[in-house]
Amino acid sequence: MAALTDADGGDHTVELIVLGDSESAIDGGSAASASEEIKPLLTQNERPKINIFSVSHSRRKPREQVIKVPETEISSVSQFILWVWNGSRYSGLACMALSSIICFLMEVLSDNFTAQSIPLFETAFTRCTVNWILSYLWLRRGQPIFGATHSRHLLVLRALVGYLSLLSFIYCIQRIPFSQAVVLSFTIPITASIMAIIILHEKLKIAEIGGLACSFFGMLFVCQQTLTTQGELLKSKEASNTNYRGSHHIYVALIGFFASITGGISYCLIKAAAKASDQPVVTVFSFAILASPAAGICTFAFEEFVLPSIYSLSLMLLLGTLSFVAEVFLARGLQLEKVSKAANVEFIEAALSQLWGIGTARIAPSFGRVVGCLLILISVSCTMYFGPEKETE
Repeated sequence: MAALTDADGGDHTVELIVLGDSESAIDGGSAASASEEIKPLLTQNERPKINIFSVSHSRRKPREQVIKVPETEISSVSQFILWVWNGSRYSGLACMALSSIICFLMEVLSDNFTAQSIPLFETAFTRCTVNWILSYLWLRRGQPIFGATHSRHLLVLRALVGYLSLLSFIYCIQRIPFSQAVVLSFTIPITASIMAIIILHEKLKIAEIGGLACSFFGMLFVCQQTLTTQGELLKSKEASNTNYRGSHHIYVALIGFFASITGGISYCLIKAAAKASDQPVVTVFSFAILASPAAGICTFAFEEFVLPSIYSLSLMLLLGTLSFVAEVFLARGLQLEKVSKAANVEFIEAALSQLWGIGTARIAPSFGRVVGCLLILISVSCTMYFGPEKETE
């Protein structure tokens, strides 16, 4: 320790501490350890060079390429479905067109893959049951199964009126020729357009009236030859049958007219319920939950139950699945578009069916069929082109 004396006489003490080698080694070790703790895990040379361009280069490049190929295909299909469902102002008409095309495919499958004869009520029971199950599976993914509270009365009415229409059509199909039943079923777009004026207060324009008339006359041209042939056969049968009652045809015609009116009302209720609940699948579920047990009861009450084979059951399940998809797109199309425009697109099913029959040589080509198909295609094309106007609903 060294002591220095100030000139003024004040004493200031200065202490000088000299550390030994051992103590300096200890301090040096602690500093070295501290520097080792601060030292990064990777040096600058060892750090990997990562930038935004290096993310796509991975070691599993071949496997990712294999996986991305089907993903691209699925995304293309999903984009098309999303576009049809709600992707443009044409979505309503596109959904109706897709529904009609699916119904046409169902007809082709029924004609080409023949199976055992199944009664009509049993067929209706199978399809309604498939629709019930598939619509329930669709709605149970977080959506209200029975729809919104304020729309349930519309769903109940849709189910009741829809089943009355189905029951009436089955009765007519069993008692009149099939071609007449087909023409009767295509009167629904006309009655639906008329009922939309009364129930939904839609305005029917002259162009829409002309489109419906053109399509229906085309339908008559298509079925003219078949209707004439079957009419002559029916007249000869009536002449040979002394016990024939003249009121039979009037009674069946009244039932068919009732079926057409209830079918048109059902279209209006589908549109109203789908817009109120904001979910078109609810309308399919509400109809199936009533029609399935009712058709099952009618199967055992009015017809003899036929146990289907595995092949027939598979075909029935496939047709039931396609009918569910067609019903969903039908409800969506009615939800988005005016009833008169949406219903007119349904005639494309008849034109496609006739063109398919002529192309496969199953139906003999005739002038009436060609003219009828051209009238339907022109009417539907004009509806698709001019249809998506700005609506004031």
